[in-house]
Amino acid sequence: MNVGILGTGCYIPSIKTTNKDFKEHNFLDSSGSPFEHSNTVIIEKFKAITGIKERRYARDEYNTSDLGYFAAERAIEDAGIDPETLDYIIVAHNFGNVLKGHPHTDTVPSLATRVKNRLNIQNPRCVAYDLLFGCPGWVEGVIQAKAFIQCGMAKNCLIIGAETLSRVVDPVDRDSMIYSDGAGACVLSAEGGTGEILSHLSATYANEEAYFLFSGDSYNPECRDARRYIKMYGRKIYEFAISHVPGAMKECLEQSGVPITELKKIFLHQANEKMDEAIVKRFYRGFRMEVPEHVMPMNINTLGNSSVATIPTLFDMVKRGQMENHQVEKGDIVMFASVGAGMNINAFVYRC
Repeated sequence: MNVGILGTGCYIPSIKTTNKDFKEHNFLDSSGSPFEHSNTVIIEKFKAITGIKERRYARDEYNTSDLGYFAAERAIEDAGIDPETLDYIIVAHNFGNVLKGHPHTDTVPSLATRVKNRLNIQNPRCVAYDLLFGCPGWVEGVIQAKAFIQCGMAKNCLIIGAETLSRVVDPVDRDSMIYSDGAGACVLSAEGGTGEILSHLSATYANEEAYFLFSGDSYNPECRDARRYIKMYGRKIYEFAISHVPGAMKECLEQSGVPITELKKIFLHQANEKMDEAIVKRFYRGFRMEVPEHVMPMNINTLGNSSVATIPTLFDMVKRGQMENHQVEKGDIVMFASVGAGMNINAFVYRC
């Protein structure tokens, strides 16, 4: 049974925040002390490493589930299906709904339930649930949906990745410049035409790697609220990613039986430009090849890191011809791969 992507959609928030908007921030290190360099230098180094020059934030009245709903509507329309035929709605996120300025997240009811409600789906056999798997959540949702379809439990599944990370960042942490908001979605179906998932791989490293990403207190010693912020050990994540992701990608491609020379595109989680480039370089090195030109589309420079939303947003933009030098055609072999909190890694090879 071919299990393919029948439709895609994304929602890119309207508020554009550039690196210049951080020039007046009071950045502090983990000890609560100011950095010796000026914000201009900090921002220049940040841009050189991450590639990010601007990012998108959601409007105050929109929450994570709203962004997911907007992306879902577009994916369903693109798929050309009746929403009542959906058997599963899977929403990948990490922090639930986060009201602007509030210290707590909201996950009851689940974001998937809220999306189903907004879509006005009456069918109770359409099962809606959330998936927490770090940044690789959307990819993992696709892998789970494939299993549901192949074992006869489903025909059509909606998989969404949505996040409002701008509301869980510590404003004095320079890493706050990385994160952004957004949502992407796809409809996976047993009637996916010629599209087909050829292989997939998932892994969790939960020993010393378990807390490379975590929720922690503000670096501001004067902050006394109960809020917890997204924190990370950036260097450890970088080293973990370039050490483990290329091998996982290689194993996944080899399981598919597709020669490396037939791989047209790699849709990699938009975490950090330098890290992603290093991952893909090591991946091709495993096949004794140089990285082909235009194999890895990237939109992190203008959209930032929206976690679970980066890959489905990137794929939708390429699919719709919105990225220069990048397109996918029927029959093309592409790979999706991600790494994130857990530490989790996953990938799948797909024939368009």
